[in-house]
Formats: sequence, C-alpha cells, structure tokens
Amino acid sequence: MGKTSVIIFLLFLIGIIVFGFFNPEFVTIKIPGGEKYEVSKFILVLFSIFIGVFITFIFFAIRDTKKFIDNWQNQKRQKQVIKVQELYSKALNAILARNDDTAREALDGILAEEPDHLDALLRLGDLYVLQEDFQKAMTYYQKARTAAPQDLQTLFSIEGVMEKTGRWSESLKYIDDILDIDEDNLAALFRKRVILEKQGRWDDIVSLQQTIIKHTHTEKEKQEEQDRLLGYKYEYGRDSLETNQLEKAKKAFKTVLRLNKDFIPAILGLAEVMLRENESEEAVNLLEKAYDSTYSKIILARLEDLLISLGEPGRLISIYKGSISRRPNDPGTKFFLGKLFYRLEMIDDAFESLAGMEGLGITYPELHHLLGNMYMRRNQPEKAAREYIKMIDIKKSLRLPYCCTRCGFSSEDWSGRCPDCRSWGSYELNLDGTCSVMSSAARS
Repeated sequence: MGKTSVIIFLLFLIGIIVFGFFNPEFVTIKIPGGEKYEVSKFILVLFSIFIGVFITFIFFAIRDTKKFIDNWQNQKRQKQVIKVQELYSKALNAILARNDDTAREALDGILAEEPDHLDALLRLGDLYVLQEDFQKAMTYYQKARTAAPQDLQTLFSIEGVMEKTGRWSESLKYIDDILDIDEDNLAALFRKRVILEKQGRWDDIVSLQQTIIKHTHTEKEKQEEQDRLLGYKYEYGRDSLETNQLEKAKKAFKTVLRLNKDFIPAILGLAEVMLRENESEEAVNLLEKAYDSTYSKIILARLEDLLISLGEPGRLISIYKGSISRRPNDPGTKFFLGKLFYRLEMIDDAFESLAGMEGLGITYPELHHLLGNMYMRRNQPEKAAREYIKMIDIKKSLRLPYCCTRCGFSSEDWSGRCPDCRSWGSYELNLDGTCSVMSSAARS
C-alpha cells in the first residue's frame, strides 16, 4: 500500500473518530414487521460504510472475474483461430499438390474445432465432387448452406452438382436463388444460359441474353453478347422451323436479317420457310440476291440444288456466268459452273470450264475427281489415272466438306453453328484448303 493510500486511510479513521465524538446520541431503527432498536449513530455509520465497502468489493470482484474469464476465452479462441488457419493452409497446399487424403484430414481437423467452418465444408464438398461422389459432396454443401443460407459460393457449388448430375430444373432453381440475392450476377446469368441452351429453350434464352447485355461492362463484351443474341434469335427460328411453326420461324429469321442482312444461316432458313409455303420463286430471288451481296459458296450450292430441282438449270448457268464476269479471278464460281455442266451431262462444256483451272494452281480434290471422270468418258484412261492419283495425293474426301472459318473445324454436313467453337454463320465450303490452314493456326 502506498504512502498516499495510508494517509487517506488514517484521515478516514480520524474523521470517523471525530464524527463519533461529536455524535454520541442514539437513533431508533424500526424494522418493518419487527421490533424497534436503538443504535448509536457512530455504529450506524460504521455499518453503512461496511455495507458500501462490501458491495463495492463484490462489484469489483465480479468485474475482475469476468475480465479474467473473457481474457482466458479470447486467448483460447485466438489459439483455435491460429490452429484452424494452419490446418486450412495445410489443406489448401495439399489440394494444390493433389494430395486428397492429407487435405481431407486437415479439413476434418478444422471441422472438429469449428463444425460450421464454411470454407472447410465447401472444400470438402469440392474434393468429393472431383471423386464424383456427389452424394457425399452434397452432404457438406448442405451443411454449408445451413451455416450460411445466403452465401453465393455455397449456392454455386450446389448448382454445380445439380448440373453435373443432369438435374437441370433443380440447377435452374439454385441459379434463381442466386439471382434473388444478386440480380446482376453475370456468372449466374451465364450458367443459366448454358442450361437453357442444353434444354433448347431458345425463346427464354433470347430474353435472358438481353438481360446479360445490360450488365456487360466493356464495349467489346457488349458487342460479343450482341452477336450471341443474333445467334440465339436464329436458333429460335430454326427450332420453330423444325417444329413446322412457319410464321414464328419467318418472323425470327426476318428479325435476324434486319440486324444483319448477310447472316447466312438466317438467309437459308428464310428460304426454307418460303419453300415450305410453296413460294419457290421468292426463295430463289432471296438466295440470288443474298449471293450477289455475300458471294457465299454455301448460298450458291443451295441455289444450285434449288434451281435444278425446279428444272431451271439455264437460269443457274446465267447466274454463274454473271458472277464470273463480275469476279473473273474467283476460281470457286468457275468450279461450280464446271461441276454444274457435269451434273447436266454437258461434258464438253464441263471440260472446258474445269481444264483451265488446273493451270491456275487450283488443287480442289473434287476438281481432279471430275476431270478424271471426264477423261474416262473420252476414253483417255491414262490421263484419268493421273487425275485420280492427284486426287488421292491430296488425301481429302471426294465430297466437299464444310469448314468453320473461325476455328478450322471440318464437317461433312452444314450447320448454322459450329459445334466446336460455337460460332454462328462461320461455315464455308472448303474449296481451297481453308480448313487445313485454320486447323493449323488453331493448333499453334
């Protein structure tokens, strides 16, 4: 006890003694429901002081005890936090090293310390997803959701399991739960788009795509999404055409062509609608006008098939010759003209059209195939054999394949959308080895 405390205590005692000396009287104290007592004022004051000191002692004792317990609990909690952090760091390192057993052991250790540890529950679920044990994964994801019902990462994880197990309706439900929490979440919107594509719900995708465009950030991204919107509108028209809903298909294709008049899949789709409505002349005019605008060999091939089926090869020959006069350096149209002559059994005209192409360095495999056939008809087997050998050396199909000009994907059948890079309107006939060049570029 310091000097100051001793002095204060002595002064306090002196004060009490002086108070008792000047106050020798007694006071009467009556207890409710009891007897009366006479007590010295001095004793009463001492008793009151004692009660006050005792209460103060109890108060400070409780306060200090609580402070001690809180400090002890904080220290314990800090040790637990440090331990959990060390275990989680160990688990992450093990996951990166693909040591699943060590990672699981560390994560289980975390849950032993903290059963509702969100990240540990999610990482354990992820480990079981990698092992395709989706039931076990869902056990941990559901625990995580119970611990944090509004956590987006948890909802994305559960949605991922639904998607992997092909439960599209439930997957969409969880995506909608995410969008209820964060309506601008682009990751959720993109996932929803993928699922709707798998379900072929093109009308819903068109509406969703418009929402995505509103939430894109850069002009480049906005343009890419606008191109996707065009493709989805085409898909809606294609699907309507396949289900024979001709009015819906026509409206969809016309909408696409208003936005991009040279969108080849929509041109072909609209022509098909016209044919089904017995508007053959309108279909021919549409394709002819589209070819004049795009010079697409795919449109030209469709126009050829259509005019031959309508019994108008002369009109087709005029179209070819007109195109050649406008673009004399385009070997593709010359090849189509020669091939047409061959189809029409006009062998001399076909030979005249095709023979000159070989001197220009054109190496279409179909060209050598046709020349070989014509040499055989002219009883020139040796020349025919040389053309067939050239065709074999090229090592390509006799049938002209289609080629995606974006990624180089090659296919025997035309499609409005490349199944590899998912681009629309990127198919072209592989007349000049475009597919090989693009494939090499993609690989490099």
